[in-house]
Amino acid sequence: MALDLDSPIPLWEQLADALREGIRAGAYTGRVPSARSLAQEFEVSHKTSERALHALVDEGLLVAVVGKGFYVKR
Repeated sequence: MALDLDSPIPLWEQLADALREGIRAGAYTGRVPSARSLAQEFEVSHKTSERALHALVDEGLLVAVVGKGFYVKR
């Protein structure tokens, strides 16, 4: 999914939506890509991808494991 630069929805929120859809569709079942990988894939800043990941942690969809990454919460 490409992010819409012209959308009034912030990029981090668009990225979080894309990840949320991927989780629900089963595309992500264990570890999700790193913030750096997501930043490269979606052509956004590292800070933007981190914000999206932490939003999903706050929602309870992901778990952050220090030094390991982000994982889909079961």
